[in-house]
Amino acid sequence: MESPKQSIIWLKERSQLNLFPEPILKALAPSLQEISVAENRRLVLEDTQPDALYILYEGRMEQYRTHEKSAAWASSLLPGTVLHLNELLLEQPTQYTAITLTDCQLWMIPKAEFLEIAVQHPEMVQLVSRQLSQDLAEVSAQLAQEQERQTILRPYLVPRAQRGIVGKSRYASKLRQQIQEASQDRSSVLVFGEPGLEKDNAAALIHFGSQWRREPIIQVNCRTLQASGAELFGRAGGQPGFLKALGQGTLVLNNIQELPKELQQKLQVLLETESYTPVSRDSQVAPQKTQARIMMVSEQVLPEIDGWVGHSIKVPPLRVRKADMKTQVSYYISLTAQEQGISRRGISSTALRRLQAYSFPGNLAELQGLIERAMAQVSGSCNLTEELFWPAQAPKQRFRLNLLNAYPGLRAFLRSDWWPTRINYGFTLTAFALVVLLLFLGPQQRDQNVALNLFWAWWWPLVLLSFPFVGRLWCSVCPFMIYGEVAQKLSLWLVPRQLKSWPRQEAERWGGWFLYSLFVLIFLWEELWNLENTAYLSSCLLLLITAGAVIFSVIFERRFWCRYLCPIGGMNGLFAKLSMTELRAQQGTCSAECSTYQCYKGGPEKGEGQETNGCPIYSHPAQLEENRDCVLCMTCLKACPHRSVEVNLRPPGIELWTTHQPRSYEVALLLLLLGGIFLHRLPEIESLLPVNLRLGEFWPHLGVSVGVLAIASLIPLITYRFQYSLQRKPRPFVEMAYGYLPLVLGSSLAHYLDLGLTEAGQILPITLATFGLSSIDLPILVAHPAVINFLQGSTLMAAVVLTLLLTQKIGRQSFWTLMPQHLTTIGLAAGLWRLIV
Repeated sequence: MESPKQSIIWLKERSQLNLFPEPILKALAPSLQEISVAENRRLVLEDTQPDALYILYEGRMEQYRTHEKSAAWASSLLPGTVLHLNELLLEQPTQYTAITLTDCQLWMIPKAEFLEIAVQHPEMVQLVSRQLSQDLAEVSAQLAQEQERQTILRPYLVPRAQRGIVGKSRYASKLRQQIQEASQDRSSVLVFGEPGLEKDNAAALIHFGSQWRREPIIQVNCRTLQASGAELFGRAGGQPGFLKALGQGTLVLNNIQELPKELQQKLQVLLETESYTPVSRDSQVAPQKTQARIMMVSEQVLPEIDGWVGHSIKVPPLRVRKADMKTQVSYYISLTAQEQGISRRGISSTALRRLQAYSFPGNLAELQGLIERAMAQVSGSCNLTEELFWPAQAPKQRFRLNLLNAYPGLRAFLRSDWWPTRINYGFTLTAFALVVLLLFLGPQQRDQNVALNLFWAWWWPLVLLSFPFVGRLWCSVCPFMIYGEVAQKLSLWLVPRQLKSWPRQEAERWGGWFLYSLFVLIFLWEELWNLENTAYLSSCLLLLITAGAVIFSVIFERRFWCRYLCPIGGMNGLFAKLSMTELRAQQGTCSAECSTYQCYKGGPEKGEGQETNGCPIYSHPAQLEENRDCVLCMTCLKACPHRSVEVNLRPPGIELWTTHQPRSYEVALLLLLLGGIFLHRLPEIESLLPVNLRLGEFWPHLGVSVGVLAIASLIPLITYRFQYSLQRKPRPFVEMAYGYLPLVLGSSLAHYLDLGLTEAGQILPITLATFGLSSIDLPILVAHPAVINFLQGSTLMAAVVLTLLLTQKIGRQSFWTLMPQHLTTIGLAAGLWRLIV
């Protein structure tokens, strides 16, 4: 025990008895007795009469109250704490229980001795009463301040985060990681993303995941804030604003992009300096520091504040998180079932695929609404099925009918070995070899060689007629590439090696111009050497194209020739854009369910997916935007284990004004094909002119042919230059030129209808004539010239109408604005009518 003098000094400097003057401390010091109390011992019991005055000298204690009429509370006691001072002087029972947390040393004055000293010094009661009054005034002021604070904050308080981040995709994992990192400090945060992503919930997750989670968090809509900023910053000498009322809490500014312009500069200052100036008419008001944390929620990045933000978090849209769709749907089903007090439902695989295929412009909010609507429609314990979900369709999915679902037999056939493997290796391979041999060895005239008849009178009209219906279907049974594949397999067997990868960049840049050049040569060769009526030259044409396929197949992997260099493939890809069918895939299902991409790169059997070598032209069905890059081999349909691939019926040519990407070499090929129709009618052109074109001589014939091809190609370009001068914001020529596509296809078909409706019907006698046999009395089917002219004229008129409509869809301008191109269409059609019909 210390000496009385030392005890007085300790009481005065370190205990709560310092409110007493020194004479009273001198009176108390001699009565002090030192006692020791072991750990976890109760020293005071609430609602009992105190037996002594206790002063904690060493150790730690805790006092708490458990009275049934009062709220429970607890507090720690440190050295210098005085127990029972107020109770002894004011004759009250104890209001708390006190226990030791460690071994403690206490000073004690028995009750009788303490009360005797109190009688000798009556001012002790006055000093304690005065201290109690001061404490009460401070508590009242704090209570009033807290009530004012709560009044300011209560309408905007966020009680808790609504939900966590659902899903296991890399996007969800990254978002969770960013939220966790932001919760480790008090730097400002910008959370941005598309509407419906629950960005304010992400801000709440940051707050409630931090060590300041017990501090308040409020959310304020910026569009409702006063331009003066009084709500945020408060008024000088008046009501405090959010920043002061929050203390160390969090302020979430929602829709920050709609913050009044008058406050934007002040917000930058707040983010930069963590200080603000209360609203006042006096310009001398000093800035005040704030401890509040600032979070902002926006639908876009804000460059003006981006440099002052500690954490910038982009919430990914639902359309890129299709891998989380199943988990997200399951969560919303459970949430809705709990809210409505009904049993939880399952969801069918077709319904889930439909949701995965949808782009969800409204994101999570839209998905939750769809689930709630579907749950309201179903009764009992039935699962949620496809017909319960009817979200708005994206432009890519509108006006589509999946033929594989409508006709299961078609799916079975396209997934079988028959398409196209057995057809190619069981028929096409042999038939093409026979055609080439007949062209070389048989009679050289078209009216005596069945192979020449098949090529010019059958193949050309039928393949042109097929484009509006089945697009590039011919490429799946094309003999050129079949021989290329055979050569590729044979060369790998003879010389095992790694085939070269595709030089994609160079092929994309120059491949189209290469096939364009080949088509120019084909047109000139056909015209100058009369390929239509010379069998061995037609055979040479077929063999040259086959040679190109074989050579490039031996060098490069898969079908490089077919994708970039084949002239026939280039024409097929161009006309396939007009098709009423398409092969596509459900992008949501691919991104959510698929991790192997077997349809693209090949792989072993998986589920209902068959073993394949992958897409022969390296096109992923989920990324297809147009028919140009699909040969309809159905490899992807066979490989897909998730039934994502679709063969859709659609409005003809819809890609040309929706997802189409114009290419300059395609436009050049389109105009070349237009010139080729005029080139095929050179004798008719010569008959209409007053001059002799000397087509019987090689060099004049060559010059006229090149001129016809060039002039026909230049007419649309000249028209566009005139039309360009009349418009303020014209669309590029490389886009507008595709409007001529129906005219080119219809004119080409009208040209070959003459052969198709005359010589095609003579195939039986021509077949016998090929082998030197008599063809007398064999049936011949030949259309009347009037019928041929009617069909040719109808085809041209239909092509003109479709060209006018397509030009309007692509141009997206008034009819009169596009009148020069319309007049050019009508003029070209009139000239072709004069030459063909």
